[in-house]
Amino acid sequence: MDDEQRAGVADLENDGVLASDLVAGGKLVGRVGADEVLLARSGDRVLAIGARCTHQGGPLVDGLVVGDTVRCPWHHACFSLENGDAACAPALDPVDAWNVKEVDGRLFVAGKKERVQPAPVDGAPARVVIVGAGPAGNACAEMLRREGYAGTITLIGAEYALPYDRPKLSKEYLAGTADDHALPLRPREFYSQKRIELFVGARVTNVDLKQRQVITDNGRMRGFDALVLATGAAPNKLTIHGHDQPHVLYLRSVADSRVLSARAANAKSIVILGASFIGLEVAASLRRRGLEVHVVAPSQRPLGKVLGPALGDWVRALHEKEGVHFHLGDEAGVIQPDKVYTRGGEQLAADLVVVAMGVKPVVTLAEQMGLSLAQDGVAVDEYLESSVPGVYAIGDLAAYKDASGERARIEHFAVAERQGQTAARNILGNKTPFRAVPFFWSSHYDATISYVGHAASWDAADVVGDLAANDAAVVYRKKGKLLAVATVNRDALSLAVEAAMERGEDPSALLA
Repeated sequence: MDDEQRAGVADLENDGVLASDLVAGGKLVGRVGADEVLLARSGDRVLAIGARCTHQGGPLVDGLVVGDTVRCPWHHACFSLENGDAACAPALDPVDAWNVKEVDGRLFVAGKKERVQPAPVDGAPARVVIVGAGPAGNACAEMLRREGYAGTITLIGAEYALPYDRPKLSKEYLAGTADDHALPLRPREFYSQKRIELFVGARVTNVDLKQRQVITDNGRMRGFDALVLATGAAPNKLTIHGHDQPHVLYLRSVADSRVLSARAANAKSIVILGASFIGLEVAASLRRRGLEVHVVAPSQRPLGKVLGPALGDWVRALHEKEGVHFHLGDEAGVIQPDKVYTRGGEQLAADLVVVAMGVKPVVTLAEQMGLSLAQDGVAVDEYLESSVPGVYAIGDLAAYKDASGERARIEHFAVAERQGQTAARNILGNKTPFRAVPFFWSSHYDATISYVGHAASWDAADVVGDLAANDAAVVYRKKGKLLAVATVNRDALSLAVEAAMERGEDPSALLA
């Protein structure tokens, strides 16, 4: 906090604030020395923690107090007001917690609380192997240690990269506003310090359930007592004439993004096949770099199947205002070294072609092991355990039972991390059902869509507010039941809807 920022912020250490200024659920930001501190009332208690989310620095004062936690308004990370712990992803690191005292009706903050180390876990499996070092697998490994697990953890990733922040690939990294150093979720030494055996560039080719061991493509073997599959998903491949040319690219991995970023530096025009979230985020990032961008997709509007007509049209208008050209209701027919010919008869200049036609879970190992499958993924119970005891599936792979008892498979970054955290707790015997409300965000230029809930289909998608003014919510219902809410510039509402859904309540009253 610089001098200008300190100037109108309460000095919580020396001056304090009136206790009456904080109503139930109320929050304010002050300072203790150079530190920003959030003061919040939870029930009858006033608690103090660091004021910035450790994920991307979101201001927690603009968030929501739920019980003894506070939620970040940007990406819905959750922190304990008691000890500062990052209670749920996407934040992985805690914030500081501070002592609060009341003197003559004023609240003062001084002295950080000591962080309490977790008690050792008894009766846990001696060896845990996690296959897949993406966000789900990484979060699982971290949570095992945070919960006091002292056994062996092996984390195996097929990519030659440390576990990384996947959403940045199509956003900041591709736009050129983040470099390689911004991608890893943790530095290499973190895994050594936490005694997590990390192998990258290693692919598990066989799992021997009888001997309880995994075997990688380089012959490495590791035994396990609990196994977590977090193999993620792979892009749907193009099969038309010209699909295998060197300028036809995909975006799923760090290596993909590096290649695309490097090739874009010398390109003038790009054709994106598919109006998916990834495709449109690539479009926004490359428009920022000055490329001519064309989007070709068979749908009648971008993201219409996910977001509905009103928000789909809003997304299209947003991109068109920035110069993106849409060719909807059409598909690529032939790709040549410098052009894409669509089935509708258009010829589009293309120095690069990016295929963004969705993904499918990687179920090769699961099939080999004879696990029960569902919805293209692995069928798991409410504890994320598969049909084979001691074998869990998380992330894009997991078809889990949600709070309603229906099976769902969600391809969201935050959901993957939260499933990894829940699986870790269940491996340790906690029997915690996965009940997190699905959440994702998607950034396009200076606008961000936040989406809570899950609506695979709906019969009503009603707009509340003014999309033209970038201030609205879209409410998805089926047979009158509210399933999901997407918001634009209504972060507080998104948090409140999520909290209501977690309580099993209908959040319709919040949208009046």
